[in-house]
Amino acid sequence: MLSAFTARPMVEFKQRDKSKIESILAYGDRVLVGLNTGSLRIYRVNELNDETEPSEENGDRQPEQSKIKPADLLREEEKFSRRPVQQLAIIKEANILVSLSDNYVSIHDLQSYALQEKLEKTKGATTFAVTSNIVKDPSTGIPSIVSRLAVAVKRKIILWQWQDMELSDEATQFTLIAAVKSLNWATGTKMVAGMDPGFVMVDIESQEVSDINKPGALGEAGGQAGTRFGAVTSSGMGYMGMGSWVPKPMATRLAEGQMLLAKDVNTLFIDSDGNAIEKRQFPWLSAPEAIGYSYPYMLALQPPSKGGLEVRNPETLSLLQTISLPNANFLHVPQPNISLAHAGKGFLVASDRCIWRMGALDYDSQIDELVTNGRYDEAISLLGMLEDTLLKDKKGRLREIKMLKAQGLFELRKYREALELFSEAKAPPERVIALYPKSIAGGLSSIESVKDNDSEVDHEEANGEPSVTSSKATLPTPVSSLSRSMVSKFISEQKKTNSDTLSVRSFKDSSDTASIRGKITESIASDKALEGKDLTIAVNELRAFLAQTRVKLKKYINTDGTLKRPLQSPSESQQSGDIRPKFYKFIFQTSPPETIDWALKLREVAELVDTTLFRAYMLVSPSLAGPLFRLDNFCDPEVVNEKLYESGRYSDLIDFLHGKKLHREALELLAKFGKNEADEEANSQLRGPQRTVGYLQQLPPEMIELILEFAEWPLRTDPELGMEIFLADTENAETLPRGNVLDFLQRVDVGLAARYLEHVIEELNDLTPEFHQRLIDLYLERLKGGERAFESEEERGLWREKLQRFLRSSTQYNKVRAFKQLPTDDPDFFESRAIVLSQMGQHKQALQIYVFQLKDYQKAEEYCNHTFLSTPPPASPTTRSSNPSTRLFNFDPEDAEPSIYHTLLSLYLAPPPPHTPNWPPALDLLSKHGARLPASTTLDLIPHSLPVKELESYFLGRIRNANSVMNEERIVARLRGVEKVEVEAQLLLGDGKDGKRGGRGRGVVIGEERHCAVCHKRFGGSAIRVYPDNSVVHSGCVRNSGRRGTGGEGARREVWS
Repeated sequence: MLSAFTARPMVEFKQRDKSKIESILAYGDRVLVGLNTGSLRIYRVNELNDETEPSEENGDRQPEQSKIKPADLLREEEKFSRRPVQQLAIIKEANILVSLSDNYVSIHDLQSYALQEKLEKTKGATTFAVTSNIVKDPSTGIPSIVSRLAVAVKRKIILWQWQDMELSDEATQFTLIAAVKSLNWATGTKMVAGMDPGFVMVDIESQEVSDINKPGALGEAGGQAGTRFGAVTSSGMGYMGMGSWVPKPMATRLAEGQMLLAKDVNTLFIDSDGNAIEKRQFPWLSAPEAIGYSYPYMLALQPPSKGGLEVRNPETLSLLQTISLPNANFLHVPQPNISLAHAGKGFLVASDRCIWRMGALDYDSQIDELVTNGRYDEAISLLGMLEDTLLKDKKGRLREIKMLKAQGLFELRKYREALELFSEAKAPPERVIALYPKSIAGGLSSIESVKDNDSEVDHEEANGEPSVTSSKATLPTPVSSLSRSMVSKFISEQKKTNSDTLSVRSFKDSSDTASIRGKITESIASDKALEGKDLTIAVNELRAFLAQTRVKLKKYINTDGTLKRPLQSPSESQQSGDIRPKFYKFIFQTSPPETIDWALKLREVAELVDTTLFRAYMLVSPSLAGPLFRLDNFCDPEVVNEKLYESGRYSDLIDFLHGKKLHREALELLAKFGKNEADEEANSQLRGPQRTVGYLQQLPPEMIELILEFAEWPLRTDPELGMEIFLADTENAETLPRGNVLDFLQRVDVGLAARYLEHVIEELNDLTPEFHQRLIDLYLERLKGGERAFESEEERGLWREKLQRFLRSSTQYNKVRAFKQLPTDDPDFFESRAIVLSQMGQHKQALQIYVFQLKDYQKAEEYCNHTFLSTPPPASPTTRSSNPSTRLFNFDPEDAEPSIYHTLLSLYLAPPPPHTPNWPPALDLLSKHGARLPASTTLDLIPHSLPVKELESYFLGRIRNANSVMNEERIVARLRGVEKVEVEAQLLLGDGKDGKRGGRGRGVVIGEERHCAVCHKRFGGSAIRVYPDNSVVHSGCVRNSGRRGTGGEGARREVWS
């Protein structure tokens, strides 16, 4: 049970005093006691503390006279009234004391207690209620103190009002349906009146009286919805058999905006408007004698025969404390006008001859006691009701208690509720994970033998402080609803700041926790181990908690372990009043906040969360471990490597190593399985170089050394597949350092290096001269190796064609160097030499190779055709096209310089010695390309002995070409004439597209509103100039208009109609 209040006798009547207490009133340090004799006693309350309490030291008892009484009697007004004083109240603002005696309400002076006025209208009064409130004047807005006195006189309620110490002239009356038994103010303008037929709400401003109805239940017979609460129904007829006794209606104000109504054992919660609040009733076994509210508890005084005071939580309705008070029948709680004004102050309970003052324990100690007793729900409810200023670190306390409650739920095998509460409290993941066995929590697990746990705690007690452990040291065993270490932590933290952040391991075992050590040991020993089905259920709930924690951590930490937002500087932290970052709740702190490396701790938490989540997946759902690796994670590589290797999940292990950028370890594992060198039997997908090639393709260019290191064995095993590392159509492959790759491939195989260069030059269009030259060098190196370097003659021919094609297409290699590298006496390189000479512009030497060395006249002719078409055309008066293919008959060869065909013809007819003229290819050249051979130079090469008939085809070609030139000139002249006529017609008549007359014959309207765009004057009768776009200016302004003919922007600055 809670020890929220302690009863201390304040006033005790002596035996010879035959007076009885009828009423009490406390205000300030005064207590007024109304007696049955009509006397009024005034007591002064003395505040007792530890220094004034009697004590015994060294066996010497303090003198009796030094003992201070709880209260001193200051005076007694024996003639205060002729009858028992039934009720007392004060209106402090008016400096008056209100009393109820002899069925009259009287007003006395608060200082002298002299009677000022006896309110005659209150004859037959049964009770009254007072209230004081600050009210603003609606017209001026000036605040004033308004006090009201409501007196119940049979069925009437008479109301007096004081405003700024002045009593209003008239009293207001309200008539109800029955005699009023109790009055309580709900607000400054509304009060609850209790009668035998039930309760009503009286609004003194609108003078409305409304019934307070209880909520109807579906199962109630006859439909009780709308029935006045407290009304005597057929079910209440039993009171008639008890001497017509009817229970007294009672009411009390609770928290802001709430009241509690009670009649017999029935209760009803209402708001300030009288509306019922859905809440269950207090579980009273018998009707209380009196009820009250002492923030934040509900009080119920049992009948004098029982002599007990119940202290309950108004939210949970739980019984927190029962205080034995013999024959107590009065309960007086000072009702403040300001919220929490009496917080920490005691209320009064009285019997006929004794008054007890209830001393309240401080709220922090009350919460500690509830936690010690394992009543976490009550502690959470109490924290929710208390103001922040009344507690030390309310949020931290509430969070800590929620975690303790979640821990208790976990031990009761309520895993889902426990993990949801841990998540709500934002518990450090380390604390939650420690509840699991080592298969999930690893070295962080708190599940260990009782003997080990006790020995560890004893060791801490012997040394006076806990031993220094690593960041993953074992937590104290949280396996009971209230573990020893948790209580020690919780109680000790209350004396320090940041109570929720200090480690459970950082405190000694307190005396409170030591007293329950034996019970905890028995509980630990008897608890069933977390295994089997229970473990599976608990781990599934842990997965959800850890997944949610991962999402929250991503708001603060990057994938590389750095913080997304820098920590506050010391100056900023001092301004905000908290040096802890926003993510401090994720960290289980073991040292003061100012000494913690927050970034490092957050990374450790992220690693712990991901590693534990991996263990959970491997235990209950191994198939989900793979997707975890494909995301950015902070899993501990050693743990993952061990688990996956033991379970044979090599593919997942490789994916994990790739995600953690442990590429060397992954590639070593792939090579081990790919070469079939592992002792374990691996999946068929891991055999061979396929996975290694795919892995290497994903690596960035910065890791070129690692790529080349592990690319050799796939290249030697399967060259075609291995080359995909460098030839794939991916960004990584295209951005690899090409020089490094080329050197590596050349060491492995010349053919692979040549294939890579072909890809780089042809597919990627690399124009680096070095690569072009190296490709030629590789071709020549392979071709010079002889037939042994090739598997067949077809392959050798293919390489030779590649060399020739590349020499012909590339312009980036060193031509002189390439020409010198080509052998002069090897027929396989004759054509290659001719191609290089052609690239150097040495056409005659190239043609000599085709004519004299290769004796391939067809290739010589093709060479001339290619050279002629690629040579820029000469200027021609009748030619506009630059396409070389149209030059066959576009100009007169008589005016042209000797062409490449003339060079070939000269080699045929006038070869250098020792070669002789070759007539057949020469005549064939003349017949096919005679139009391209100037007659003046061509005929000089033909010997006089050659018959003219052999030159028939040559002369026919020449004649056709001359006719073509002449006909082309005629056609061009006629087309230009037609074009001239069309332009002149458009100038005179326009284009006629809009159906109007255009050109120079068009009309332009000059109105009065039209101005010159240059001088901005009217045209009048002046000479004007009209442009093709119908813009008009003065003739004299043409020079200044900036226009010439139909152009110019100067006159276009204004839009013309």
